[in-house]
Formats: sequence, C-alpha cells, structure tokens
Amino acid sequence: MIADKLERAAQYAGVAPRIRAALEWLQRTDLAALPVGRVDLEGDHLFALVQEYTTKPMDDGVWEAHRKYIDVQYVVSGRERMGYVPVEVLTVTKPYDEEKDYLNGTGHGSFIYGATGMAFVFWPGDAHMPGMQVDGPEAVRKIVLKVAVG
Repeated sequence: MIADKLERAAQYAGVAPRIRAALEWLQRTDLAALPVGRVDLEGDHLFALVQEYTTKPMDDGVWEAHRKYIDVQYVVSGRERMGYVPVEVLTVTKPYDEEKDYLNGTGHGSFIYGATGMAFVFWPGDAHMPGMQVDGPEAVRKIVLKVAVG
C-alpha cells in the first residue's frame, strides 16, 4: 500500500508503467470536470471510476480486496478515513467474485486520514475500507483508477 500526496507522484513512477500512467493522468486531467462514471484510458487494462458519495460511519464499513486490479484511489475533494489490512488476516464474509473482482471480510486494520490531494495505491492482498467518516458525514469526490495486474 502507498499513501501520499499526488504532488509527490514522480517518486513512484518506477513502480509499474500503468501505475505511472495512472498517476500522470491524475496530474494532467481536470478531475473536477469529469462526469461520474467510467473513463476508459486503456480499455480494461487501465480505467477510471469517477465517484461522489457521503462518508459512512465506521460501523457501516466493509473490507474489500481485489485480485485482477490494483486500485489507485485519489481524493479530489473532501476528507475520509481509509482503512488498510493484509487480506490474509481477515475473516472472509463474501468469497471472491471473479466477475466483479472483489471479496469482502471482517477484521481489524489501520486507518489513514485521506484529504483532498491524497492518493492511495492498493495491490492485490491489500484489503481496504474506503469512505469512512472523519468527524461526521462529508461529501467526497474520488477517482478510483483500476490498473490491471500483469
């Protein structure tokens, strides 16, 4: 897992070509102007999901993990708590769905404050719980880039 300000994205450019492409796209795109929904960058190999939602109480949070895609999540506006835990320490509550590329689980993890300008990278094996409240419900605009593994 990586958590950092987007302005420091250049230091992660060598991690993988598509992660570099995702971070560069975030830096050069007017993210506030994008409509909610999917934006294709390299078909199913790299695409963005533009999301708007209200943060939830911690009791409503669900751990999720993926196998086919790396998540690059960027907070365009708002604040949230972002959870992280290695997937192998979770108790699986919804087995892996290959078509939808996710599983759900319960367990305890760490939470990071995610404010406007923060980017997070979650690899397969990195369970995450996005969209949790900081001080109460808050509107968040986020871009989730799905980066195909391999």
